[in-house]
Amino acid sequence: MAELLPLNLPVRHNEKLRQLVARVDGDVELHTLWHCANINAVDRAGITDHGEVHIKIVANIALKLVRLLLEAGVPMGVVRDHTLTADEAELVVVLAACLHDLGISIHRRDHEQYSLFLAERKARELLDGLYALRERTIVVAETLHAIIAHRWDQECLTTEAGVVKVADALDMTEGRSRIPFEAGKTDIHAISAMAIDRVDIRKGTEVPIVIEIAMNNSAGIFQVDELLRRKLKNSSIAPYVHVVARIEGETEKRILEFYSI
Repeated sequence: MAELLPLNLPVRHNEKLRQLVARVDGDVELHTLWHCANINAVDRAGITDHGEVHIKIVANIALKLVRLLLEAGVPMGVVRDHTLTADEAELVVVLAACLHDLGISIHRRDHEQYSLFLAERKARELLDGLYALRERTIVVAETLHAIIAHRWDQECLTTEAGVVKVADALDMTEGRSRIPFEAGKTDIHAISAMAIDRVDIRKGTEVPIVIEIAMNNSAGIFQVDELLRRKLKNSSIAPYVHVVARIEGETEKRILEFYSI
């Protein structure tokens, strides 16, 4: 396995998040599970990257989304229901992002469920000493909810869970499909991801979050409509997000030279 890849998260003032990220960065078991998940995903199932690169992208997106929502005053589950703080909301979405795909190391199908029993122990290990037992138990429970709810058709009961679900869907750019595409995978998932050049997330004026998706080919609509839209629709943050997708340039990029069945 290659050298451990750091998350490189902007932790800012959040000291517990800083400590968590340091623990994640140095956790050999966790990085090995990400590697095992990617073997099952890319090498065995021929689908897109679900390893540490995906985790790093989703964790950074999730943190950006939750901070935009916090800035807009959107209530967080750990604050509203458990009297914890915004710092814990940030920590929950990052921890859930880090652990959400561990189940793929067992099997791609129903991986959200398999992720739970791997994530429960690992979450407690990573949080050991950062919180008293009550607070740690709450953070673990909220993290596990966000993990199971990242499945597109699973109801999100907290803002944090909706953030993780949408962040997962926003890892959709060209690099995500590179490995299966170069290996000859030409299904709609790989082709549509090749059509996404850039995803920009910024503060909105009418809603807290604006997501702008730049495409080089109309095939990218599959990523936006079939993958992002259905996850956003079934998230808890849909009212706070506006998505705009457009094709850049005068002509569309040719992705495939020839295709036959």
